[in-house]
This record gives sequence, structure tokens and C-alpha cells, in this order.
Amino acid sequence: MAYPSAVKTLIVAPAWVGDMVMAHTLVQRLVAWPDTGEIHMAAPPATAPLAQRMPGVSKTHVVEFAHGELGIGKRRRVGRQLRHENYQQAFVLPNSWKSALLPWFAGIKRRTGWHGEARYVLLNDRRRLERERYPLMIERFMALADPGGALPLQPYPLPQLEPDAENLSRLLHELGLRGEGVTVLCPGAEFGAAKKWPAHHYADIARRVMGSGRQVWLMGSPKDAEDCAEIAAAAPGVTDLSGRTTLLDAVDLISVAEQVVCNDSGLMHVACALGRPTVGIFGSTSPQFTPPLGEKAAVVQLELECRPCFKRTCPLGHLQCLEGLQPERVTDQMLVRAD
Repeated sequence: MAYPSAVKTLIVAPAWVGDMVMAHTLVQRLVAWPDTGEIHMAAPPATAPLAQRMPGVSKTHVVEFAHGELGIGKRRRVGRQLRHENYQQAFVLPNSWKSALLPWFAGIKRRTGWHGEARYVLLNDRRRLERERYPLMIERFMALADPGGALPLQPYPLPQLEPDAENLSRLLHELGLRGEGVTVLCPGAEFGAAKKWPAHHYADIARRVMGSGRQVWLMGSPKDAEDCAEIAAAAPGVTDLSGRTTLLDAVDLISVAEQVVCNDSGLMHVACALGRPTVGIFGSTSPQFTPPLGEKAAVVQLELECRPCFKRTCPLGHLQCLEGLQPERVTDQMLVRAD
């Protein structure tokens, strides 16, 4: 089934920062189709700003629904407001039933997504996911772009984000920072504690980096302030930016980093999409599903029988997958990525 000419497309985007970054692979896949017109995104406030930095995305609609909120009436109103855009195609990336309501209320003729939560009526181009065929999240996103579920030839396109030089200059001035010789540490993980490398290990990395005369910036949301404060106390001289920047500010500041060390988190994917040398630390989760996608990216993990468990907190209570991962493993990869 061929797409009509100049298809105007709406992507219903993920609510997690990392997933949102990886959704850019779908954008690139659509841009490669000769009949693709404008590509717009509908996303919650937590991830919508990233669409502004994605090549190929023409417009972003911020849709504000509380986490877990069904809000049928609100979704109906927003969907009807979108009707004037005259979309011909929608891609629904989240698997929830409620996420498919928006394009249905918007009257979009073709609504594509994986089967998810029994979305029989809401999606009229509903695909059955073959997990073995598409083990990576980006594969599941990109496969939706082809009616037959075909994927582009490897190597797959890598997510890309474009920093804003003017905003970066403003931030460096206002925060009193030098945009050179910077290592960024991102010790947070929205998913839970079982993704978070211990603060004392991060502090060890910070001391080693500062000992070589380079700067260390700690980055994260207000939720990461406690972890960052612990690192700052153990590694005097770091610059703690947790909770002091917006998501787009973080994008621009990370763009000047010589090295980025992250947990398996949204900022890991941001760093990779900016082309920064990145070391991703994996605990309860697995890089077999959402690896850091960058030419200068590396994974550090321990091979243990109990992982990956994909739990938010360690079910065994010892968090050995992260406690036992020594800083030397990370610094070795930092040196390799820097070459």
C-alpha cells in the first residue's frame, strides 16, 4: 500500500526523554520517503522541547495530560483542535490505549502503531510486534514507517539533536562556566535506583578528572539534586548544575563536553545524539534494547546471573550490578572514547 503524495504526518511521541531521542530514527526514516510532507510531533511537556532540536520536525504540539490521566474529554478537545492541520498519517509510539485517542479524535485517516493495549478501533493500521525480529526500540519505531515492516539497511540512522549556539553562549555567561575541557557526569535515572551507579563511584571519577586539570559538571533534574550534592561533597571543585537548567539548556551544555558519563538514562541518549563521547553504565537494564546510539559510545556493565532484572529497585537488596562496577572500568572506556 503506497502512501499518497506529500503526506503530512503527526507522531504521537513518548513521555520518556530517552525514548523521545530515539524516536528521531523514525523521523529520519520518514524523511527518506519521497512522498513525506511535513512531520509534526505531539508530546508531553517533559519531552516536547527535544522535538525543537530534531532535524526534520517542522512543528511541535505540547499536549498536557497528567501521568496516567485518561482525560477523554481533554483529549477530544485537543484532537479536534488538530483537525485543521489536515494530517493524513499518524504514528503512535507509546503502547497505551489512551495515547491512540488523540489521532482518532483528530480524524486522521491512517493511524499506525503496534497493537499495544487492544487498540482495535483507534488504530486502523495496527501491527503485531515480533519481539525477536525487532529487539531494539529504534527498530520498533522505524519498522512502523514501512507498510511491510521493512527496516533500513544497517548501519541504522543515529538520533541527532542540534544545539543552540546562542543559548549556549548565554548559559556559559550566566552560570560563569568555561565551555572547554569539560567532563559531564549525569548520576540520575528517572526509572529508579537500580539504574543509578553509586554517588561515591561518580565522585571517584570526578576527582580523577579534576586531577588532570579538567572541569566536571554534574547535570540532572531537581530529582537528582541529592545524588549530585553527595558527589559534590566528596569531590570539591565540581560544578553542580542539577535542577538549574531546563532540558534544552542541558542539551546545549552537554554539546561542549569532551566526555559524558551517564547511567542508562535520558541524558545518555541526549549525549549520544549530540555526538559526544559517552560511557553508559547499565545496572538492572540491558543495552540489548536501548543501547547508547553513537559512534563514540560505550557500554559498561557487569555480567551477573541476576541481571538484567529490569526492576526499579534491586530485588535482592545488594545492588551488586552497580556497587561492584569499579570506577576503573569506566575510566578505561573514557580513555578509549577520547582517542
